[in-house]
Amino acid sequence: MKIAFYIVLAAIVLALVAAQVGLLSGQRPGDIGVKDGRLKPPSGTRNSVSSQAGLYPDHPQRAYATIDPLPFKQGGAAPSFKALDAVLRGMPGVSIVEQRPDYLYAQAQTRWLKFIDDVEFWVNPANGVIEVRSASRLGQEDFGVNRKRIEAIRTAYLAGP
Repeated sequence: MKIAFYIVLAAIVLALVAAQVGLLSGQRPGDIGVKDGRLKPPSGTRNSVSSQAGLYPDHPQRAYATIDPLPFKQGGAAPSFKALDAVLRGMPGVSIVEQRPDYLYAQAQTRWLKFIDDVEFWVNPANGVIEVRSASRLGQEDFGVNRKRIEAIRTAYLAGP
């Protein structure tokens, strides 16, 4: 019984040390961004959400990944993106890495284990929405973390000016 406790304790300490030196952050994907009006497809495993999942009808994780885009606020794309920027800058663990007038790429880092998720937003002028995609870099299951993050962003975004 004591040995099992020490093994679990050692595993926890090892995981925290690995996280602090960046071993759990993964690598930034080289294929993110907007190509032909599309964000990267959802992951092949249950660790991402995308408002464009419907564009991939045969995708094995389409049902799991599907999430609504953000609607434009009054005034259109520019004020909507400004409001989104303010929401993201106010979220703990979220860093904006790249921003253009129609695209925003951020990284969300967990507090203890320092996992990084890639979060993208693209202004879709044809549909009058901001398309969203959030995906974990590591692992095959996100336990709903990406969906919860996007829904928290949506709530703050819709509540703001």
